[in-house]
Amino acid sequence: MQQLVLASHNQGKLAELQAMFAPLGLALLSQSSLGIGEAPEPFHTFVENALSKARHASQHSGLPALADDAGLCVDHFGGGPGVQTAFFATLHGYPKGDDHNVVALLEQLQGQRNRRAALVSTLVALRHPDDPEPLIAVGRINGEIALAPRGEHGFGFDPVMYIPHLGATLAELDPAHKNALSHRGQAAQKMLSLIQDNWL
Repeated sequence: MQQLVLASHNQGKLAELQAMFAPLGLALLSQSSLGIGEAPEPFHTFVENALSKARHASQHSGLPALADDAGLCVDHFGGGPGVQTAFFATLHGYPKGDDHNVVALLEQLQGQRNRRAALVSTLVALRHPDDPEPLIAVGRINGEIALAPRGEHGFGFDPVMYIPHLGATLAELDPAHKNALSHRGQAAQKMLSLIQDNWL
């Protein structure tokens, strides 16, 4: 079974992606299990940060690498918070954390009519650190920010990410349904096809 290093310390993300990649005969290892620290993420776009993380993991492991960068893009903020999504709360005087992010977001959008937003995930895969042809897959789910959190499932902005054609927030969906249509689920399916077509 071919090994890839996942440029993440997030065990939930690792388990989710391992299950998706196993049918291709690909074993995903977390970079933390190989003693690899976090990569710098100095860029303003998801693709640049994911590429930086994948190169870092591949360089330190000697293995092909997979990395993702994801976030919330809100029309009212000109596409922000984008790559700063994880730190959104801290930009508005709250401690870092999912719940604080949601509170800060709802405060910043109070009274706004345009609540359109998208969750975006960009996956990058490299055969080696200097791979001239990285594989890039993007997943996106469009919706709008609800007026208040709804639902018990998911994490992050799922309780306020309302999907109009479903009439529900992501946190109100069954987890299997959510994962199938989520930004990360879309990106992972596209990446599986790219790896199959180009690497295997």
